[in-house]
Amino acid sequence: MSREVILIGDKVLIKPEEENNKTPSGLFLPQGVQQKEEVMCGYVVNTGPGYPLGEAATEGEPWSGRTRTELRYVPLQAQKGDYAIFLKAPAVEVEIDGNKYQIVPHGAILLLIRDHMPLP
Repeated sequence: MSREVILIGDKVLIKPEEENNKTPSGLFLPQGVQQKEEVMCGYVVNTGPGYPLGEAATEGEPWSGRTRTELRYVPLQAQKGDYAIFLKAPAVEVEIDGNKYQIVPHGAILLLIRDHMPLP
């Protein structure tokens, strides 16, 4: 059975990595920060649709009886595969299919590292 994990709003699903004082890109995290466990690091697995805009867009004419309302979103900066450094306090730990993840509000992400493929 295949399941889809759907995040709501500005939430980001992150697979945390083992404790390490150096990120894969070579960024060092100070010892004091790690000991207090104020920040965590990991890879973005999935993201929500973004920040909802105030009003929903309505398609069709109101008098026709066929109107459809769609909520519009401002997309998030975080993308699947990004390496994220985030605040641990607002994060929520969950376990999905035996794996531990963190659900993090987008505003709690401090830094994203995205690898770009070199142009030929």
